[in-house]
Amino acid sequence: MKIEKNTDVSIDNIYKLEGRVPVSKAIPFGLQHVLAMFVSNLVPIIIVVGAATKAHPELEINLPMLIQNAMLVAGLGSLIQLYPVWKIGAKLPVIMGVSFTFLASLLYVATTYNYPTMIGAVIVGGCIEGSLGLCAKYWRRFITPIVSACVVTTIGFSILNVGAASFGGGHGAADFGSIQNLFVGTVTLVSCLLFNIFAKGFWKQLSILFGLIVGYILSIFMGKIDFQPILDANFVAIPHFLPFKPEFNLNAIIALVVVFLVSAAETIGDTTAVCVGGLGRDITEREVQGSLACDGFLSAVSGLFGCTPITSFSQNVGLVAMTKVVNRFTIMFGALTLILAALFPKIGAFFSTLPEPVLGGCTIMMFGSIVVSGMNMVARCGFTSRNTTIAALSLSMGIGFTQVPEIFKEFPPLLRDVFSANPVANVFVIALLLTFLLPKIKKEEEMEIAIDIEEK
Repeated sequence: MKIEKNTDVSIDNIYKLEGRVPVSKAIPFGLQHVLAMFVSNLVPIIIVVGAATKAHPELEINLPMLIQNAMLVAGLGSLIQLYPVWKIGAKLPVIMGVSFTFLASLLYVATTYNYPTMIGAVIVGGCIEGSLGLCAKYWRRFITPIVSACVVTTIGFSILNVGAASFGGGHGAADFGSIQNLFVGTVTLVSCLLFNIFAKGFWKQLSILFGLIVGYILSIFMGKIDFQPILDANFVAIPHFLPFKPEFNLNAIIALVVVFLVSAAETIGDTTAVCVGGLGRDITEREVQGSLACDGFLSAVSGLFGCTPITSFSQNVGLVAMTKVVNRFTIMFGALTLILAALFPKIGAFFSTLPEPVLGGCTIMMFGSIVVSGMNMVARCGFTSRNTTIAALSLSMGIGFTQVPEIFKEFPPLLRDVFSANPVANVFVIALLLTFLLPKIKKEEEMEIAIDIEEK
């Protein structure tokens, strides 16, 4: 992993992929990325461990240790995406974290078999996705721009409810939708907007961090923050390697490999959105290869640390699209913060006290930015009859069917788990099939349609 040296140190470099930014200015931008994803990074593993412990009470699982490991792997994955090792890593401003995409399948494997069997499936599945990533040049051409555009748009739509749920207090909260939660979320959102309006220069791009600080302080005065986790956490702890001996079961491996393929489509969508929304250009074959290799192989490393798979975080893609801060050196401080949080548990415990309404107030607009990036990608593909049909049908069926999950009741359990709650998987499969099945329009017809649209 090589970090390029650049003698040109300037705050203006925050809008450039390369270049150095003064450390005092870079740290808050990196911290902003961590705050946007920290709680979401921990939730999946908490849910899976809870279900696995309930199904197999004889198995001792040290949750605080796994949370610590999850932060370490997320930090390492983010660092490698920023500064690749060999062909692993996209060299793009991508933040990695524990993925929600796998949640249904992980719960199925962890409860039907056991936690070590789930870990074995994660390791094998991650290696398979990573290997596919290294071979991306042989199959990348099948993922056409309109397919990527549909996937990015769907990613944005699929996480809008995450921001809304956080705004109300978080799924399952006893006070969900209370006036207090809505007040905190609204104040946080308004703080972000006002800071963006009145701040000058590069300070505008720290609106999310400002909103988080205002919301956190307000939550303290309203008694919504429990500081006990910070007091209980150790000062220093070393992450545990191989806390479980992996067990390998073919059925469990197949169940997760299918989801790894879906995660690969989501990663392509996320990294494409970073390039389009943050850099104003299309993604390259090398970047696709590196992002998928990192996604897969670091998920396997996550399994070796007893954790669930990691992938690119859509929250941070939205943050890049909204602020246009793409500097790798700057975002590196976010990755380093995650690693420090793994080594010093009190740091992680502090981040974990962020109230859900505060996160919701900050992230709800960021998620909308991903939708807008997807729409821009569709527009760049051109509104030919073929592209319009692919986008319209894949989005309506892919998103619509997950809103009526009973439609999948006759599917085999494995496929039902994958498609009934994952619109990204549905849209990807439908858009991909349509690109093969629908006849291509001749170049002359495409040009005439484009000229006609411009004239109108």
